[in-house]
Amino acid sequence: MQATIRNESLTLTVDTHGAEAVSVQNAAGQEMLWQADKSVWGRHAPILFPWTGKLAGGILTHSGKSYKGGQHGFARDLEHTLVQTGEDVIQLELRSDDAIKAARFPYDFVLTSTFRLEGKTVCHTLTVENPADAQEPLPFGIGYHPAFVVPFDDAHTTEDYEFRFDRPESPVILDARPNGLLSGKCYYQWKNAAKIQLTDRLFDNDSFCMAGLRSETLGIYEKDTGRNVTCRIAGYPYTLIWSAKTDRIRFVCIEPWHSLPAAEADGPSWSKRAAAAILAPGEKWETTLCTTFNR
Repeated sequence: MQATIRNESLTLTVDTHGAEAVSVQNAAGQEMLWQADKSVWGRHAPILFPWTGKLAGGILTHSGKSYKGGQHGFARDLEHTLVQTGEDVIQLELRSDDAIKAARFPYDFVLTSTFRLEGKTVCHTLTVENPADAQEPLPFGIGYHPAFVVPFDDAHTTEDYEFRFDRPESPVILDARPNGLLSGKCYYQWKNAAKIQLTDRLFDNDSFCMAGLRSETLGIYEKDTGRNVTCRIAGYPYTLIWSAKTDRIRFVCIEPWHSLPAAEADGPSWSKRAAAAILAPGEKWETTLCTTFNR
């Protein structure tokens, strides 16, 4: 099931499966969100919850029981309940139930996704609640993974684009090669750089997980026109850039995260996993990603 909202600048469509934005079109009807070609990468803008990245060994353990889990959690793969759809808002909800607690994740939670349009900006708020009647604290990880079409049109090629920070950056790259788990190593790929040139080979070794950024925004820019898609990353401890490894770039992802993949040394114990937050029963936590489409 899908819900759509629009204003004078944007038309946004969200699917209840995964509470995932599946289309963002500008006033001219041009699609700006990647359209999930399964031969390249079969998603649009998934939610990462209740963990980001991979689990060590593909499992987590809690109170002596093991739970199998794939990359980036399971919220992106489940049906969410459409709670509200109005002129400028779409809200969806995913609640833990007996089946989720038995097979996927042993904690109680309520995950609410709220989408709003503000001019040329899509604001996506994720709210996590540990219900008041829960029996234990709720530790979780969370992040965003939107994919934007690049090139913006047929007149441009990959080399016509660059990522831009709003100030020079020397991001610390947290190494998770080759298996997606943190190795404990880090390195510098760029120093005092306000721009990162996009090339078809940039992501041959997978994503770049950047820590220590001071910028409030990170965008993908068309160099000759200035057209861009820009994410507000202020407040996120980690921001990743990524695209699928193909012969040429078809999309790029800008991924603000509040948590990290598991480390190789962690093992499957959930208690050792670094969390975005740990909520006591009755507590709530929220984050918002605002993405502006200047196209």
